[in-house]
Amino acid sequence: MFSRFSTRLILAASTLLACLSLHSAPNDPPPKVPAPPTLFPGPVVPVREPAAIVALMERVADYQLASPDRRPVHHWARATGYLGVLATARLSTKPAYEQALLGLAESTDWRPGPIKYHADDHIVGQTYLALHTRNPEPVRIARLRALFDTILATPKTSSLAHVGPERSDRWTWCDALFMAPPAWAGLSATTGDPRYLEFMLREWRATDDYLYDPAERLYFRDSRFFSKPEPNGKKMFWGRGNGWVLAAYARVLPLIPETRPERAALVARYREFAARVAELQGADGLWRTSLLNPAGYDFGETSASALFCYGFAWGVNAGLLDRDDFAPVALRAWDALAAHVQPDGRLIHVQPVGDRPYRFDLDSTEVYGSGALLLAGEQIHRLVATPPPAPVAATPTSTAPAP
Repeated sequence: MFSRFSTRLILAASTLLACLSLHSAPNDPPPKVPAPPTLFPGPVVPVREPAAIVALMERVADYQLASPDRRPVHHWARATGYLGVLATARLSTKPAYEQALLGLAESTDWRPGPIKYHADDHIVGQTYLALHTRNPEPVRIARLRALFDTILATPKTSSLAHVGPERSDRWTWCDALFMAPPAWAGLSATTGDPRYLEFMLREWRATDDYLYDPAERLYFRDSRFFSKPEPNGKKMFWGRGNGWVLAAYARVLPLIPETRPERAALVARYREFAARVAELQGADGLWRTSLLNPAGYDFGETSASALFCYGFAWGVNAGLLDRDDFAPVALRAWDALAAHVQPDGRLIHVQPVGDRPYRFDLDSTEVYGSGALLLAGEQIHRLVATPPPAPVAATPTSTAPAP
């Protein structure tokens, strides 16, 4: 017979294992699933009228809210979806989107996820901050601030290698740049406390320097892939992993004051990275799960493509990317993404949770894919609703006859 202590120990261990499983990527990719013969599930009909963009976003957001995810409310996948619902709320006249998010936040008592240092458990704080901005109430950011204060008091200085039990104590994988830094920079902007921004900038630089490959101008997912090539001999750069990073720039750069000396280097890296990603866009407007081995995964992957679309459209709207060069990239991606939205609002061709390229059932959908599409939709709406700047008039030349 188990003692009461043994029972408690087993329950505690089971809880810990369940919690860790929420954050773990599979060690091995799922079994290969043949790609269907058709690339698109429907015709590519551009959706570029502002009202049509909002209608599409509402359809996707409605499906997302009507199909609750089985994972905890603070899980990173669901929290990415919330960011998309927030984007929809900013464009839609319907109050249901903000009300739904308020209900979810209140169900957690405005708490971040349970693992103190894990970036995935910080992303939900971005939603809390946005809701606080829309209607300031101290309770909405109090628990996030208390958590970040404890991290500042006891920061981790472990290696950035993605191995061992401390592999998630710092931002050791590229996805983490989307998950945590915008919450840190956002809390700094909201409270006026520069410590949160300084921590974010310091840790971002460490991760960026570690995972960015200057030769390919792309990001490794984590240290395990530094020497893991694709079957074609090219380096392995995961599509969605790089999508997380380009989208992360779109989320943190608006929160970094122009006066910060670190901003110029971040903008330069963003532009360099964006130019490389644009070169790798497929003829159909989408990117593949492997950026340098597209022939090995010859089908578009929508979560990566939506994150890239968001990152490009935001950059054009912010004036950091050339409109003539990058607006067509974003719009081609948007057209292709819209073709993958089913009549019920379900976005398909979303690679399931993972950490590397692999083949998958192309009918699959995930809440983070929908969230990324909605983020992209908000920026595409702004892109098409804002007329391009008028061309600068040429300096008139004299028409006087030569002497």
